[in-house]
Amino acid sequence: MKKLLYILLFFQLSVQAQQILFVGNSLTYTNNMPKMLAYIGNQQGVPINTKSLCFPNYAIIDHINDGKLQKLLAKKQFDYLVIQQGPSSQAEGKRMLIQDGATIRALCKQYNTKLGYFMVWPSVSYYHTFDKVIENHKSAAQQNNALLFPVGIIWKEYNTYKDKESLYSLDNFHPSTAGSFVAALTIFHQLYPTKNLQQLPFEKYKKWVADEDSFNLLVRLVQKQ
Repeated sequence: MKKLLYILLFFQLSVQAQQILFVGNSLTYTNNMPKMLAYIGNQQGVPINTKSLCFPNYAIIDHINDGKLQKLLAKKQFDYLVIQQGPSSQAEGKRMLIQDGATIRALCKQYNTKLGYFMVWPSVSYYHTFDKVIENHKSAAQQNNALLFPVGIIWKEYNTYKDKESLYSLDNFHPSTAGSFVAALTIFHQLYPTKNLQQLPFEKYKKWVADEDSFNLLVRLVQKQ
């Protein structure tokens, strides 16, 4: 009887777990950010299953053209599809975010999946384009009636504080583990806004954010979004 109850409980949790597909490039797969999201969910009692379809230097159009995304959607049901490409601060990048995002949105509608945009950040050398990165992602999400995960907004605000752990890795573009953590936490908060992030214990996340003051600041900035 006890074994049967365990089986039923496992089945119930599996059914209720959010299925999230990440479609992007190395800004998503660096540090295995989707698995960080699943870990945060598990710690908060929210089962999340993630899958990544991410390849180096891919834009949204590359995923559309190679056909792997369409085949995957035909085989497996996802609750959310989160798309990500480069910073896209220029006019061509904006067009790609909107038009290629619309193609993905049509696929999502076909498979009853919610579309979301993972807003990224520019490299340090192109930091002056940050406002356009934010603006173009906002426009794309609005025009395609999609969720917006405003990682870039939090990233930019965090960088106004001095002497904090860097969100950039050594190449000044890809995320450090702290950068990937704030991306995962932002996505989690947008999906589950009623969860109180202020209760997150630093000890369980210091493998990604080593400095406690930096961790607490990131949590505060995400919580207020």
